[in-house]
Amino acid sequence: MTLSLRPRVTRAPQGDTPAPTPVRRGRTYPGERTLRNTVIVIVAGSLLLLTAYPIGLAFVGSFHYWNPLNGAFDYVGLENYTTLLSSPDFWGSMIRTGLFSAVVIFFRVALGLAIAVAIFSKLTRGKTFFRTIFYMPTVTPLVAVAYVWQMMYNPQTGAINTFFGMDMNWLYDPQLALPSIMAMTIWKDFGYAVILFLAGLHSVPEDALEAASVDGAGAWQRFWRITFPLLAPMTVFVVITSIISYLQAFVQVLVLTKGGPGTATQLISYLIYDKAFVKYDFGYASAAAFVLLIFTALLTLISFRFSAGRKNSLEG
Repeated sequence: MTLSLRPRVTRAPQGDTPAPTPVRRGRTYPGERTLRNTVIVIVAGSLLLLTAYPIGLAFVGSFHYWNPLNGAFDYVGLENYTTLLSSPDFWGSMIRTGLFSAVVIFFRVALGLAIAVAIFSKLTRGKTFFRTIFYMPTVTPLVAVAYVWQMMYNPQTGAINTFFGMDMNWLYDPQLALPSIMAMTIWKDFGYAVILFLAGLHSVPEDALEAASVDGAGAWQRFWRITFPLLAPMTVFVVITSIISYLQAFVQVLVLTKGGPGTATQLISYLIYDKAFVKYDFGYASAAAFVLLIFTALLTLISFRFSAGRKNSLEG
């Protein structure tokens, strides 16, 4: 008698299919549901209390004569908007804000892209050091940077006049005050663009650059024909975030010039602040804030449309 070491195989009868193994789903315990619902309620309540309610109140207030000092909240219809849109101060502040934003965004993108390409180059050593150096101003508080630049711009003891041997009233000359704020803002913020463009450069396929080099394309042609078009989404992102940020520029104006000399540096955000918290005309300030919101939304939409059209043309 011999023993078989082979395992016995039991076959299922013909026509029978094995029952599928039931999939166990994760159980939701009562404590977990309570925690989830509590977090949702807290977040939703915070958004309503800290965001939706102030925006709604400001929108309603833009149709009223609103002065918290004397408790006035009288309905005036569209009077705040008509007064605003016919005011030379408002349009002057909008023109200055547009000029400020355009110049700062141009140099932020141009300097950020140029320095990012230089750091990304294979010839550059110490990439981490340069990334850190250029990004440090971005993470420095804007108030601190503004106060330091205010001391540097001092016409008697400032480092800029002393180092270059000049005698310039940077913040007290109507022709120089706004360019001085632009220069400080560019220095403060272009490091943000450097980091973003460096991230974009790492996504550019090297085989495309090598193929273009084999075909005889120079460094400028490779950059303009391959690298820059592939960085278009990152460029649009930098431009859109910059538009939203610089149309609301306020801290540097408050610290450096307080809108002066005269109204030479009065941007729209400072005008809103001056009307609301200096003159206590909250209705007018609310109307100006919503007009600024509309301008910002339109410019952002135009940037998105331009980006989509450029992307379709490249793909076509």
